[in-house]
Amino acid sequence: MNLEKSLAAFHEAKRIMPGGVNSPVRSYANVDCNPPFIARAEGDRIYDIDGNEYIDYVGSWGPMVVGHAHPQVVRALQEAAARGTSYGAPTLLETELAKLVQTVYPSMEVMRMVSSGTEATMSAIRLARGFTGRDKIVKFVGCYHGHSDSLLVNAGSGLATFGVPSSPGVPRAVAADTIAVPYNDVDAITRVMEEQGDAIACIIVEPIAGNMGCVPPRQGYLEVLRQLTEKHGALLIFDEVMCGFRASLGGAQAAYGITPDLTCLGKIIGGGMPCAAYGGRRDIMMHIAPVGPVYQAGTLSGNPLAMTAGLETLRILTAEPEAGEPDKSRILTLKTKKLLLGWQEKAGEAGVAICAHQAGSMFSIFFSEKEVFDYEDACAADQKAFAVWFKAMLEQGIYLAPSQFETLFLSLSHTDEDIARTVAAAGKAFAAVARQRRDLF
Repeated sequence: MNLEKSLAAFHEAKRIMPGGVNSPVRSYANVDCNPPFIARAEGDRIYDIDGNEYIDYVGSWGPMVVGHAHPQVVRALQEAAARGTSYGAPTLLETELAKLVQTVYPSMEVMRMVSSGTEATMSAIRLARGFTGRDKIVKFVGCYHGHSDSLLVNAGSGLATFGVPSSPGVPRAVAADTIAVPYNDVDAITRVMEEQGDAIACIIVEPIAGNMGCVPPRQGYLEVLRQLTEKHGALLIFDEVMCGFRASLGGAQAAYGITPDLTCLGKIIGGGMPCAAYGGRRDIMMHIAPVGPVYQAGTLSGNPLAMTAGLETLRILTAEPEAGEPDKSRILTLKTKKLLLGWQEKAGEAGVAICAHQAGSMFSIFFSEKEVFDYEDACAADQKAFAVWFKAMLEQGIYLAPSQFETLFLSLSHTDEDIARTVAAAGKAFAAVARQRRDLF
């Protein structure tokens, strides 16, 4: 595969941007190669500046659930852009999108639109602190909630680590009130809540982890979080920026039957445009300005282009199915299952052990002989094997996330033929992993 133009573009980008990218994982540092520079996308395909075509399972990290450049979305965006790209004023579109989101997420009785997942989680935590009058929060190791200071905390090892920032630039005083606990560990979170529950404003969790790879909760784990927060008067925040509309149409809270106090959404509700939202119980949300004392604002919040793209995407996703046909969410889940079963079969044929996880149309694999339940398990998986597999897939025109710690996504535009081609490519890639391991020994 020729990537000569992409390599030149990357060298040029590195002169004027840190690492040549505007988000770290795009640099491909985890897989020891250089990224293709993308020129355009359509359906489930992306095309780089060298003319290479790829079947895309990243989908802009999740929002392209109906596929890239869907005609319905593009047409609506063109019409909206002709009316102006930003007003900084109320529009009917904001209310329309909020009402559509609410039909799928009834727990979001009142919501506020923002421009990014980081902004949504940061604002939800500020609200939780303002509502409860408490300062401490709990997050889980390996669950990423954006790059706001209080959430960039490294848990290290052991039961829980208190206030250790994982990035330079985060003051220890800011991180001091963040408690990081191992994900999927009932004893750990129970002990923390029993010891400090009266000082904790909220627990924030990816109910289905998506930033250590796709790692679902153990059976009953989310129920424990709900019970503990209710017992100690803390709020439960579901960060469904990734798993929203993916784990099921109603996200993880519908799939597992748990109602959080606050929910953060992103990705899909912007249809590929910068958009996110946080919302929940009315009595809590009424603490947000201008009706309450907790301040949060944004010039581009509710941007008309983002609202338009989100509306059209959700209309496609929530449309009534044809008679006898499954709904869109079910179609996505079945396609994803078919792909993963194919990968598992090919891995077995190559003699390569993998752990495969799926949550609706979210999925990932780990090169591990044991089940992956938390960040420590994910880190123990074979990163070198993943790099070999990733590069072999890329060479065959299969575009995946360049890290074993990222989640993959399937779209409505992926066909059975695309899945079959991807499974065949995976067979060759697993064989490459097996050869590399034989060469090492």
